[in-house]
Amino acid sequence: MPPKPSLRAVAVDGKTVRGSRTATTTAIQLLAAMDHHGVVLAHRQIASKSNEIPAFQPLLDTIDLTGSVLTGDALHTRHGHGACLRKRGAHCLAIVKKNHPGLYDRVRKLPWAEIPLDHHTRDKAHHRDEIRRLKVAAFRHLGCPGARQAIQIVRWRRELSTGKPTIERVYLIAGLDASDATPAELTAWIRGHWGIENLLHHVRDRTFREDDSKVRTGHLPCTKASLRNLATSAFRQNGEPNIRSPPNHWPRLPPTVVHPRPHVINPDGSRSCNAPGPRGVPTGVRQDRARTAQFGSRLRSAGPYRCL
Repeated sequence: MPPKPSLRAVAVDGKTVRGSRTATTTAIQLLAAMDHHGVVLAHRQIASKSNEIPAFQPLLDTIDLTGSVLTGDALHTRHGHGACLRKRGAHCLAIVKKNHPGLYDRVRKLPWAEIPLDHHTRDKAHHRDEIRRLKVAAFRHLGCPGARQAIQIVRWRRELSTGKPTIERVYLIAGLDASDATPAELTAWIRGHWGIENLLHHVRDRTFREDDSKVRTGHLPCTKASLRNLATSAFRQNGEPNIRSPPNHWPRLPPTVVHPRPHVINPDGSRSCNAPGPRGVPTGVRQDRARTAQFGSRLRSAGPYRCL
């Protein structure tokens, strides 16, 4: 039996263009779908006086979601989003928080102490030591249509500078069966979702300075953001891990040949720094000495025209 094809992970998240705010209107919000490798798949401007929820399904209408796993924040943990993904042959991996109190309590009160550990990692980065432990529980009746597994992630973090430890528990639901993905793949997808902040939003803010742009008319902010997404995706598909600095194999431009500035000979034999203009008036900051002597103190007191 041939192995099952690997699923494609797609992250959905929104961003606010802060420079588009005016005295009478709020800043424009943009919603993007990006695969976990950094290629933007879809982009949409959120309607004014709305949020990301109504724009979720129209954003994904232009993408082939067959064999994909959609990751998002707790805002997109909704029954309608899950039903839309199942209809299109995709799976969801959604965070459960207290904005859904009933579902959150049911997932949190599962017998996690009796469930064996499925996967754990330990990393040391960003001036801290972090341990992640993942447990998966399969179920059929949890009051959430389409959900097949519940996930608990426990993060132990210790700041290397202070030694202060912190513990955080995160709960998720997945529309995947146990045979669709391994615990290691679930861990990679959960951590990979936040790559949309580093690979897309951070690049548009720091490299393209999107928040400093004052474009705010109609759909122009969305159009300019689409061009930034296109440039970012082109670099990612070309294998460039960091688009903030040019790669070493780029060809260098030839040096610019600087021609010397022309000079004119004044009546007294001195040279002026610039050639005369179309009417014979020098265009530079220095005047010839003959004109300086003719106009006297008026030209001597003029800063840029003073001749030393």
